Amino acid sequence: MRNVGWNFWVLAFALHASAQVPKECSAPPEYPYTRLGEKYSNTPKFSSGEKVYYNCAEDMTPSTGSRAVQCVGGKWTKLTLKCEKRSCGNAGELLNGEFQYEGSSFIGEKVYAVCNDGYIVKGLNYMICKKSGWTGDFPSCEERETTCSTPAVANSVSSAGGVSVHRVGDGMTFTCRQGFQLDGAPRVTCGPGGLWQPQPPRCLPSQDKIASPDVETGGCGAPVKFHNSKAILADKYITRTSFASGERVHYVCEVGYIPAGGSRFCNCINGKWTPLRLKCERKPCGSAGEISNGQFAYTGVQFGDTATAVCDVGYILVGQATRNCMSQGWDGRVPACEAVVCEEPPRGTNAEISNYQEPPYTYRSVIRYHCRVGTLIGQRHISCTENGTWSDPAPTCKEITCPSPNVPYGYWTRAQVKQYQDGDTISIECYPGYAKIGPSTVSCGGDGRWVPGLPKCTPRRSHYRS
Repeated sequence: MRNVGWNFWVLAFALHASAQVPKECSAPPEYPYTRLGEKYSNTPKFSSGEKVYYNCAEDMTPSTGSRAVQCVGGKWTKLTLKCEKRSCGNAGELLNGEFQYEGSSFIGEKVYAVCNDGYIVKGLNYMICKKSGWTGDFPSCEERETTCSTPAVANSVSSAGGVSVHRVGDGMTFTCRQGFQLDGAPRVTCGPGGLWQPQPPRCLPSQDKIASPDVETGGCGAPVKFHNSKAILADKYITRTSFASGERVHYVCEVGYIPAGGSRFCNCINGKWTPLRLKCERKPCGSAGEISNGQFAYTGVQFGDTATAVCDVGYILVGQATRNCMSQGWDGRVPACEAVVCEEPPRGTNAEISNYQEPPYTYRSVIRYHCRVGTLIGQRHISCTENGTWSDPAPTCKEITCPSPNVPYGYWTRAQVKQYQDGDTISIECYPGYAKIGPSTVSCGGDGRWVPGLPKCTPRRSHYRS
């Protein structure tokens, strides 16, 4: 009779334990604009109470809600995470100008620099929104400087001191060489619009010079050469050494320069050439082109400037990195930025690849390993790095076992075997009349020992004396 009662007690305990087994959850559901953390992708079942975490998809960013869902009663709680397109936000303040946005500052969109009147953009006039934020050199608005070129006053000595370009407000004083007399104001000032005020004077032959018989024609010699002005005499006049009074010649800008105001003509009047007003500035080349997964870094976008290609992290340059702004535009071609490629994932161990994929293995490609038998030692996930190497070596599989959890005066409900696998969990109880000291549940650990340690069963103290 005592044996029957004992068996009934054990059966009741087993049924109670089975009734308390919590319901598991299957793989978590998918939600738009989100992705589940990689470490959950190979787990088919989840215990009750376990949490998993979602991230926003690429080019998206979290706005509100929680990233976590929890397994409760065999079902997942609802994900409250909300993701929206990633934005670079405000590009900042542009001194002496303003930014005009292409859209809402989302990835791939541009913001353009527009300068106030009297100012010009230095460098490229836009930036691009990328994952790392606004990329490209921050533009600036520089004052459009008004200058005057040194006037050519034949037979004079000026106070220019070799300076060929003068700013607004600069002054010059003229004196005539021996044999000539000043006709006009001796001092002039560079005024708005690049014009001298008043007009530069002339040095006319003095009375004794006029009386001499060698300047009766009123013609002119070879036109003046203007050093450092980037303006040169047109080819058809270069070989001529004399011009009749009233004739005119014209100048052109050097290679790589374009006219930026002023007249290109000089006239022969009474034996003197009128001053040249032509201004030349560097020819612009504009954008050097768009590079997928990269961008150009500019020293400027005018003749003589350079644009150097810089690839994003995880990409390598294919082609010539630097382009030069020439008279006909940018030389060379737009290079490409190709993804870094890693070799075949490391093998040679008894761990198997669970997500085999066809090469190439580009930057950020992830390889996952699993064990058919045993416990995985090492990194379960390895990734292709920006240097073209794998982040870690391949893991190995090692069979980890724990011995039978023999506890004097205690028992466990699971089938009794000689060895248990890593991760196996059992519940230990004491026989009637014995009290348990220690944990009720233990698990076989990765080092072959029961965690957190086996309990002890000690005799209970009786409240009654015999």
